[in-house]
Amino acid sequence: MAGETGQPQPLTFNLFLKYGLGGALGCSITHGAVVPLDVVKTRLQTNPLKYTGMVNGFSTIIKEEGAGMLLQGLGPTVVGYALQGFFKFGFYEVFKKTYGDAVGPENAAAYRIPIWLAASATAETIADIALCPNEATRIRLVADPQFAKSPVEAFGKIVKQEGIMGLYKGLPPILLKQVPYTMAKFAVFEFTAEKVYATLAAQGQTKDKLTDGQKLTVSLGSGVVSGVVAALVSQPADTVLSKINQEKTDAGVGKAIVNIMKRLGVSGLFLGVGTRCFMVGTLTAGQFFIYDGIKQALGIAPKK
Repeated sequence: MAGETGQPQPLTFNLFLKYGLGGALGCSITHGAVVPLDVVKTRLQTNPLKYTGMVNGFSTIIKEEGAGMLLQGLGPTVVGYALQGFFKFGFYEVFKKTYGDAVGPENAAAYRIPIWLAASATAETIADIALCPNEATRIRLVADPQFAKSPVEAFGKIVKQEGIMGLYKGLPPILLKQVPYTMAKFAVFEFTAEKVYATLAAQGQTKDKLTDGQKLTVSLGSGVVSGVVAALVSQPADTVLSKINQEKTDAGVGKAIVNIMKRLGVSGLFLGVGTRCFMVGTLTAGQFFIYDGIKQALGIAPKK
């Protein structure tokens, strides 16, 4: 992926499915693995007076509700991020090639960063439409464990009480969070990996001479850097997203978002930022590691 504005082979529907499969597995596995961290992060955002930090959040939840509560929302997380990852990674490759072809080979290389940003923004917008209902269900279950006994019940209860749009009232903040997050995630990853490969090439270790394991190590390290940057960029919107599903939206989602931002202030918008940087840095590194590993296994990873 890194530093490539073109594709190793013509982009077909079958190739799109392979990219999507890699993205689905990468996102669902990593997001599922960090659910306990996400539970604590969500509680820090939705009830900051009770939980004073990550360690306190873990210990308090385990003491009062049992260790099983740390897996609350696992089902919606795995399903939602599998769908999101499929569309995000699959369409990122599609739009990266489409936009690159539109400007021509020379311009594609010169303007690769704008192309990465545009492709990731377009892909993420599509992916968020698939993610939103599952994310609304997950946040409701984590913030209020008494709301429903299962994800299916919570999903149905939201629809019954608020209509289909109740599942999408978090879409504006999801877009505000995920689009800048994904733009930073892909662009910083591509740029970081490109610089690493350039440094290695200057030492005589060109990309085609590296082993698959060495390439995956580059993906892992670049993923950590991109994840931390992306977490910082998207943190305010992530806090608003955690709050919006508790907020009455009779006057409209836009008004609710403004009210939340005014009530929290700048410092409040960064509630749980340390936990989220650790969580997002970890899962982003894992996503690119899994994604590039699957591309290698399927024979669709660029060699140079």
